[in-house]
Amino acid sequence: MEQTSSPPPPMPPTNWFGRNWKWVVPIGCLVPVLCIAGFVLAIFYFVMGVVKESDAYKMALARAQENPAVIEAIGSPISQTGIVSGNSNVNGATGEANLSVPLRGPKGKATLYVEAKKSTDIWYFQTMVVKIEKTGERIDLNALPLPPKPPSPSH
Repeated sequence: MEQTSSPPPPMPPTNWFGRNWKWVVPIGCLVPVLCIAGFVLAIFYFVMGVVKESDAYKMALARAQENPAVIEAIGSPISQTGIVSGNSNVNGATGEANLSVPLRGPKGKATLYVEAKKSTDIWYFQTMVVKIEKTGERIDLNALPLPPKPPSPSH
């Protein structure tokens, strides 16, 4: 008696997931992570846009850009760079702002620090100081500029 071996039974066909799991699993994990990251980034840019639209931010930045001591220290034009940190909370005619604004000019970098309160629709700046990165010098933007020196009498 000769024994003949029969061929093995055919393999059942694999389903779609069985054939494609090597790329489905990583993409299935990556897509939700990217969606969450995109959502967080969108919220971040929205909040930064709201802070940059506040009157306290605009007024403080304009004062820094026009201040002769700041212009001498970091040059002109002065622009806001990087991420503005802090908060601005306005409710109608009242509010408050605590901001740290990175600045850059042709000669260097600085940071504008702002603490302000809004009352009866007017901003009052308790602190508006520019700290020059290179020297550590602090320029108080709330200080009144010194009056110009009178011309010396010529004899």
